[in-house]
Amino acid sequence: MFGKRKEKNMLTMAPILKEQFQLEKKGEAGEDVSTLIIPRTGWLERLSIRWLKQPTAIRVQLDVIGSFVLSRCTGKMTVEDLANALEEQFGEKAEPVLPRLVKYLEIIESNGWIRMRSTETE
Repeated sequence: MFGKRKEKNMLTMAPILKEQFQLEKKGEAGEDVSTLIIPRTGWLERLSIRWLKQPTAIRVQLDVIGSFVLSRCTGKMTVEDLANALEEQFGEKAEPVLPRLVKYLEIIESNGWIRMRSTETE
C-alpha cells in the first residue's frame, strides 16, 4: 500500500549551513570560537523589533567543537569526513566522536540551521 521508504546512510550525508545564517568568528586564547547570527524575520519578530526595541538577530555563542563543525557545514564534507576531522583535531576531547556529532547535527537540523544533502548516487 505504501511505497518503501529508502533509508539514507547518515555517514554519506553532507550538512550545509542555510544561507540566511552567518558565522561570526572570533579567536579567544588561541581557540577558534564562533557566534551564529540568526536573523529574526517572522512577522511577530518584526513587530517586537520595531515596537519593543528588541535586537534584529539572535546571537548564539558556540563552543570550540560546535564552531569547528558548523564552520565546515558547506556541503563539501560528509558526516564521516567531519567525524574524522574532529577526531584528528580534538582527539580524546571529542570522544565519543560519531554519536556526539550525529546528535549535534540532528539538533541543529531540527532547529532549521542546516540542511542535509545526500552524496550517494542513486
